Amino acid sequence: MRVASLKKVFKTGFCSNLTAVNNVSFGLDQGECFALLGVNGAGKTTVFKSLTNDTVPTGGRVSIGGWDVQRWFGFARKRIGYCPQHNTLFEQLTVIENLYLFARIKGVKMWIRKSLINRTIEQMNLVEHKYKEAGTLSGGNKRKLQVAIAIIGNPPIMLLDEPSSGMDPEARRFMWQVVAGFT
Repeated sequence: MRVASLKKVFKTGFCSNLTAVNNVSFGLDQGECFALLGVNGAGKTTVFKSLTNDTVPTGGRVSIGGWDVQRWFGFARKRIGYCPQHNTLFEQLTVIENLYLFARIKGVKMWIRKSLINRTIEQMNLVEHKYKEAGTLSGGNKRKLQVAIAIIGNPPIMLLDEPSSGMDPEARRFMWQVVAGFT
């Protein structure tokens, strides 16, 4: 992943603008761990949204696996797993149905999908919730499911925006051990 001079300015009114991200640059290789740290409102989530093509940057360049995110996102997205700051689960679908849906979106081959999903459910300690609707899960288990969606298919790059929010300390430690196993 390469990020060069990333900038995002939001238009807030007739003559005012808000610069959320200003001239951020970094590069990551597979297996590296990188953290965005800062106070609330520092622009961390805006950076993540720019990396995942959820928002269009005002300036700069982002490439993932050599693919320019703005021009070739269909190719770039297959190289990333993303856990956004707020859950984006399909609440009426069960845990396993959510994972099947996102595995298909990510292009996980049909012949390995079932075993990969079951292994991910076990890794994230969601076995007892496998057939429960996502909307009925506790906040911590929703976050575990969101992280499971990010890691399904073992993408070379994982973007995790506050993945352990809402988890108790024990669940947080467990989840970070699972994520560390993928680096």
